[in-house]
Amino acid sequence: MRIGIPKEVKVKESRVSCTPGGVYEFVRAGHQVLVQRGAGVGSGFADKLYEEAGATLVESAAEAWSAELVIKVKEPIACEFGFLRPDLTLFTYLHLAAAPELTHALLKSGTTGIAYETVEIGRRLPLLEPMSEIAGRMAAIVGAYYLSRAQGGKGVLLGGVPGVLPGNVLVLGGGTAGVNAGRMAAGLGSNLTILEVDLEKMRFLDISMNHSARTLFSNEQNLVDMLPSVDLLIGAVLVPGAKAPKLLRRDMLKAMKPGSVLVDIAIDQGGCAETSHPTTHDDPVYEEEGVIHYCVANMPGAYARTATQALSNATLPYALKLANMGVEEALRRLPELRKGVNTWRGHLTCQPVAEALSLPFSEVGV
Repeated sequence: MRIGIPKEVKVKESRVSCTPGGVYEFVRAGHQVLVQRGAGVGSGFADKLYEEAGATLVESAAEAWSAELVIKVKEPIACEFGFLRPDLTLFTYLHLAAAPELTHALLKSGTTGIAYETVEIGRRLPLLEPMSEIAGRMAAIVGAYYLSRAQGGKGVLLGGVPGVLPGNVLVLGGGTAGVNAGRMAAGLGSNLTILEVDLEKMRFLDISMNHSARTLFSNEQNLVDMLPSVDLLIGAVLVPGAKAPKLLRRDMLKAMKPGSVLVDIAIDQGGCAETSHPTTHDDPVYEEEGVIHYCVANMPGAYARTATQALSNATLPYALKLANMGVEEALRRLPELRKGVNTWRGHLTCQPVAEALSLPFSEVGV
């Protein structure tokens, strides 16, 4: 099979979908890998390394996209829609519930779109977890940075100092992103609370974090009661494949003190605040109701080397199965991969996306 690794084109997206080591595995299995020149440079992987691994270096995105299986990091943007076609399988993050234009482009083209974020084993999302871990850890770091007065924040140091209380951090959601955000915030010495609806998960958090975090049942009243004292609010809610629930209305944010910070990790799925809209690493923050909003839609791209390695570790085994077995056979044999199929030959095959966009849903036809 021919496999394409195009260069990412989203603003300040420096990750690449496959390391040279991954390319070597494909080539060893008898596949041809087309890597667009410069695709790995932002992650510290020079073209020479891909060439040594057995890749065929190509100059243009069109050549990389000409492959049967294209592996990416981020969803295609408008300038890439023309590469979509019926005989293409695209393996990447898609986040279609918040992307109606991309959804319609995939359906119109007949492309088979397999989304990392909806590949599911039990209740785990193994291809989303590595990026959730990075985004969660980043959330505490960037939140602490924008709390500084020099960045427009309220001037609160999360860890405090002797004689001065630490800052208050509230994390919405105790999943992978929320847990990692909480652990990093606790490590900075903050006063940490995690809102969660799953009692078993709260028991796990209580034990695993050595009582460095308080847990609180997530409902609107508890959230409203907490907001006036919160310095850093981290939105880490997730409903697999679906739009993020809007837990924070505009009027609720007015309860927060000016210069407080909101980091909305859920922005890929539409964001969990009414006031959230996607930003980029070039222009990451804006202010609404006196609250600084950080809503970068590709947070892990800031730490491209780490993120690329973590992503490739998770996705490569599935990409190899798609290539070695063929797409249809892999989907028949691997139910977790089948759950990742969002579009199939012009049909929308992810029910949460169909519900979010009010489009008809179909089963995968294999």
